[in-house]
Amino acid sequence: MIPHLSRRFVVGALAAGAASPAVAAPQSAADAAFDALARRWIDLTSRLSPVSATQIGDHRYDSELDDLSADARMAGDTQLCVLRDQLKAIPRDQLSRAHQIDAAMLMNKLLYDIWTDEVLQSWAWDPLIYSGTAGDALYSLVAREFAPLPTRLASAVARIEKLPRLLQQTRDNLVLARVPLVHAQTVSKQNKGLLSLVNDLIAPHLGQMSASVGARFGPAAAALTKAVNEHQAWIDNTLVPGAKGDFRLGQKLYDEKLAFALHSPLSRHEIREKAEAAVVSTRMEMYVLSLQILSGHPKEGVFVEGASPEDQHAAIRAALDRAAADRPARDKVVDQAREALAAATAFVKKKDLITLPTAPVQVVVMPEFKRGVAVAYCDPPGPLDKTLATFYDVSPIPDDWTDARTESFLREYNRRAIHDIATHEAMPGHYVQLAHSNAYPSALRSVLWSGAFVEGWAVYGEGVMADEGFLGHDPLYKLVVLKTRLRSITNALLDQAIHVDGMSREDAMKLMMETAFQEEGEAAGKWIRASVSCAQLPSYFVGYSEHCAIRKEAQQRWGK
Repeated sequence: MIPHLSRRFVVGALAAGAASPAVAAPQSAADAAFDALARRWIDLTSRLSPVSATQIGDHRYDSELDDLSADARMAGDTQLCVLRDQLKAIPRDQLSRAHQIDAAMLMNKLLYDIWTDEVLQSWAWDPLIYSGTAGDALYSLVAREFAPLPTRLASAVARIEKLPRLLQQTRDNLVLARVPLVHAQTVSKQNKGLLSLVNDLIAPHLGQMSASVGARFGPAAAALTKAVNEHQAWIDNTLVPGAKGDFRLGQKLYDEKLAFALHSPLSRHEIREKAEAAVVSTRMEMYVLSLQILSGHPKEGVFVEGASPEDQHAAIRAALDRAAADRPARDKVVDQAREALAAATAFVKKKDLITLPTAPVQVVVMPEFKRGVAVAYCDPPGPLDKTLATFYDVSPIPDDWTDARTESFLREYNRRAIHDIATHEAMPGHYVQLAHSNAYPSALRSVLWSGAFVEGWAVYGEGVMADEGFLGHDPLYKLVVLKTRLRSITNALLDQAIHVDGMSREDAMKLMMETAFQEEGEAAGKWIRASVSCAQLPSYFVGYSEHCAIRKEAQQRWGK
């Protein structure tokens, strides 16, 4: 999984003078016009979202904070509409092939942003947008060493001084009757994580601040603490009780958002049809492999003709139980992730599966304000910060979890599953792919990446590792990989079933636990994730399917 950035993705590479897409022949007038427009979009979006600019690596606005007021939003959308119309006026057939691709991606992004503000209006009902921006405003400055620490601390203090304004804008913008309860409850758990960033990541470095910055830090931190506590009281006493919105998007909005998010010709109906067929075929693969595991003869398992669906399900469940029994201690999940990353890295190098980036990747503990949506994600550096490390964020098990909840979690994320996640998030998944993407000559395209391509590659990479024999051709590991793939398939079904078809929590849990063999804790967490987001979960299956189609065509072209 790749975390969502702030409202708009931005980059400063072209604005800073980096190369646009490499073109052998001299640029046409259309290409030159597109490059000029791309620079204008970059400059505009950097100014509109300083937090996103920092994440991407444009550090011109590190001391500034996004203005999320209604006036700023409308002014920004007006300027985006101007760029949209200017892009429409550039003849696509006169652009180079590379520019045609970039232009298509930029148009999709412009239309998506305008639609999000004017039609979806998530600013009025999704408090998670605001909490994410607030947390990223500080975390992106402190976590990455793109500048000397005193410089980054000065920017952080400047943003701390401005964050109370952002919290007030949150309260001004949200319409209680439109806010879904699950969104309100989730942000209630995340809000105080903002103070942990100040107290745990910034305050310990007070001695490294300049005298003037250090003098400002104390009052700024105190003001923010007061503002966060007031905001928490508003969330708990006003937002949560008043949250009456429906978290389900509905058919019209869902179909429109899906088209933007996937940027794929596949319709919702086509995705469902393909996913339903993939569920059947993947479960059959799991059944055959399970028989081999249970028989004790991995290479000589016998397929039982005519086995009932109940017998097939029981065989898969019994084999998966063997993998679930081999799990880390509750306080060793992050350590296990580090071991898995090291093992995957060594295997990829030994097999020479793909050219590896020179910039490092490291496992880090997921910051508190990010928790509650996914167990792990990849946090790559921006296209301008090419030499910086990629973070593989892993969420530790909370201290207040019961033994039963912890056991459910560790059955799902057993040792083999943690190894599989490492291949998805890092090696050879997101870390490797995104580092290559950042190295592409067009920084614009690096920013306007395709979610389906990114997630699809990571799922595809999981399969390659299993096929190539990671963990010694262990059949239980291969079974866990198939289970994870089945989860990505049912993700696509779950997303549209919830937001369009009105699927109940009970039916969603049944789909996840019985059809896809997920543990109860994992399924419960996915229900929350699917409720507070939409159109992202299908990207795994859609992207994986399209990567497989590319591979099939390559095999046909290349033959032996």
